[in-house]
Amino acid sequence: MTSLAVELEIPNAENVTITDDTLSVDLSDGRTISIPVAWYPRLSHAEKKERKNWMLIGRGHGIHWKDIDEDISVEGLIAGKSSGESQASFKKWLEARESRITRRST
Repeated sequence: MTSLAVELEIPNAENVTITDDTLSVDLSDGRTISIPVAWYPRLSHAEKKERKNWMLIGRGHGIHWKDIDEDISVEGLIAGKSSGESQASFKKWLEARESRITRRST
């Protein structure tokens, strides 16, 4: 029995568009991938201004949102992977976020 190893070339992200429901990423190979925002809890809880504050990292191999400390790889998007963040980690992030918001509004 033989096995065949196929090396896939992952395209780069070129642009990102986010609506209330969808994260869409334009890729260098001409495709656009659309994923539910709900797959990424930090993006789901982000304000519109925070969602728009993204940057490409690693020459387009990933996307980073500084305001919410979220990184998503193009490879993960293509593979259909949702957020790998644990519930405990997300809960801690959400509590810290709510605390900051409360302090700002007082």
